[in-house]
Amino acid sequence: MKTAPQKKLFIKTWGCQMNVYDSGRMADVVAPLGYTATEDVAEADLVIFNTCHIREKATEKLFSELGRLRPHQKAKAQNGGRMMVAVAGCVAQAEGPEIQRRAPYVDMVFGPQTYHQLPEMIARVSRGAGIILNTEFPAEPKFDLLPQDHATPGVSAFLSIQEGCDKFCTFCVVPYTRGAEYSRSVASISTEAERLVEQGAREITLLGQNVNAFHGEGPDGKVWGLGRLFRRLAEIPGLKRLRYMTSHPRDMDDDLIAAHRDVPQLMPFMHLPVQSGSDAVLEAMNRKHTADDYRRIIEKLRAVRPDIALSSDFIVGFPGETDKDFADTMKLVRDVGFAQAYSFSYSRRPGTPAAAMTNQVDEKVTAARLQELQQLIREQQERFNQSMIGQTLPVLFDRVGRYENQIHGRTLYMQAVHVEGHARLIGQEMLVKIEDVGMNSLSGPLLVAA
Repeated sequence: MKTAPQKKLFIKTWGCQMNVYDSGRMADVVAPLGYTATEDVAEADLVIFNTCHIREKATEKLFSELGRLRPHQKAKAQNGGRMMVAVAGCVAQAEGPEIQRRAPYVDMVFGPQTYHQLPEMIARVSRGAGIILNTEFPAEPKFDLLPQDHATPGVSAFLSIQEGCDKFCTFCVVPYTRGAEYSRSVASISTEAERLVEQGAREITLLGQNVNAFHGEGPDGKVWGLGRLFRRLAEIPGLKRLRYMTSHPRDMDDDLIAAHRDVPQLMPFMHLPVQSGSDAVLEAMNRKHTADDYRRIIEKLRAVRPDIALSSDFIVGFPGETDKDFADTMKLVRDVGFAQAYSFSYSRRPGTPAAAMTNQVDEKVTAARLQELQQLIREQQERFNQSMIGQTLPVLFDRVGRYENQIHGRTLYMQAVHVEGHARLIGQEMLVKIEDVGMNSLSGPLLVAA
């Protein structure tokens, strides 16, 4: 069998774990064409920037990166080669024509629903078809057309089970860049999970824009929710841990909450974004839940899994946010208590309803509020980590550490742990007695197999 000539692929990824998963699958898609990964962009034959539209100034950051790439592309051409450049992801979906106009040296611009068509797009560029703009929402699900095999996933792997969003929060571009909610079938998810475990994965994180909105077709022909899917995946031999992100409070149903009690592999750590503790702000965000709705969900989770640790997202300075609204957010944080949380200043996203709101909050006020919130979150995270001292925790080791004879793993609660140990322990879950807490990690002596 004739093999394709070896070519180099460079991928840079911004944004969420969905984008990380997509980048890995793009590498899988082009591997049969002879592309192997490189960390040296100058030697790449194909460069893919997989973009995210959520963060501030995402478009300008992309053009800055493209500007730095241009000399490498020219140098490649002067040496008789060619560097194809592709922009993928949500910025590509939202700003495709603008990318074509400002960076005509980009060969391919395609959205997150079309990367399974990469081989065809590469062929068209090679034939001189000009710039490819592919930002449609194709009728066929891309997951059905992706290669079955992954590159080696590692001990911890991601598996995308749901895409898109029907929530239309007023600050968010995802419904416009990822499309409507779509869930894969249970059979296809199970098959991919089994392959990941066969390749060495011991922990799988299920991904989705609203992962707990999962409503895939089950093998019985009925619609399965996420709780039932977890029960099915827990049957896979060798799969030690299951996680999921990112969830929406509106989709936390009783069966999923019960799964936290019933499925030992489902880790007691959950990222559940609330965004604000003010009902007025939540209404303006079109979140369709209240602060007390969120509190009740947390009460239910803690009733079935008392040791569950929580993470969340907060937006500070949303249009119209008053001092009282911010105080309500601070109260929610104190009421719930988080092991960690992510907080951001509100920034306008072109095309979203919130961008047109006239009651924007002064940047200095927003900055002061964000600093206050982040200080509280840091204090809660430090207390949570300190509470681990003296405990014996199961740790799944996933890679070697920075120092000789050091290995790295994670607790049930996603905390990083470093211990002295041999690399042969990678992929195993071992007991560690936590004796020290650093800024971002825990450490202690390795005990016995968990």
